[in-house]
Amino acid sequence: MARLILFNKPFGVLSQFTDRGSQTARLTLSEFIAVKGVYPAGRLDRDSEGLLLLCDNGRLQSRISDPRFKLPKTYLVQVEGAPQEQELERLREGVCLNDGMTSPADVERIDAPALWPRIPPIRERKSIPDNWLKITIREGRNRQVRRMTAAVGLPTLRLVRWSIGDWTVAGIAPGQFEETSG
Repeated sequence: MARLILFNKPFGVLSQFTDRGSQTARLTLSEFIAVKGVYPAGRLDRDSEGLLLLCDNGRLQSRISDPRFKLPKTYLVQVEGAPQEQELERLREGVCLNDGMTSPADVERIDAPALWPRIPPIRERKSIPDNWLKITIREGRNRQVRRMTAAVGLPTLRLVRWSIGDWTVAGIAPGQFEETSG
């Protein structure tokens, strides 16, 4: 049985165990996970938070991270601005990015979720509203959700990956992990 770790990656942490090529020390997975033989199944940007899966089985790692398996990834996304239905519809239909058209996404407006505080906090501007979206994609291009929201005029302020397939970060504090079998 494959070993699977569900990690709630905090903001500012790299999705790797070592930091190569940086002049300043950055936090890595090794500061949080002392489990030998597990590797990230996919990535989560340094400035994104939430669910990162790690496993010790190459086949499972591929099934999780390879876009051809179309495993849904759900994000809670705080955007700058007030999303209009036409912007949400563009996300639902797919957005043209510099590396081609995205697949359609499931998108809905949501109330601000009860999340842990982000450190550092998101800057707030009194003259510009912010709103929350729940976005589910089935591919995994580099910074895809951020680029999609920017393409429709809604820059991302905070991005939290909530789930991958049936696995979720619910109940796991930032910097903590749970172990299960895959």
